[in-house]
Amino acid sequence: MRSPTIRLPTVHLNGTSKAALLDGYLNAVSAVFAATEALSEAAPNARDYYPQGDDAFKQAQDEHNARMMKLNSVLFELQQLAEHVA
Repeated sequence: MRSPTIRLPTVHLNGTSKAALLDGYLNAVSAVFAATEALSEAAPNARDYYPQGDDAFKQAQDEHNARMMKLNSVLFELQQLAEHVA
């Protein structure tokens, strides 16, 4: 997955400690990963859309996939930050 270049922090004496940065990023990774799992479980089901017409389920799937891609993009960026700090 490609992500735009992100600004990586510089660990130094006057800044946030390496441990605190890493803990923060890892906590965020865990939370976003949990969100991707929850969203995956909330995927659209065709039987909830067929009364709306032939294209309704496909549109719901496309919208769901777009939401999953956004979360995966955030997850990837957080992982890059954590790897950088580690």
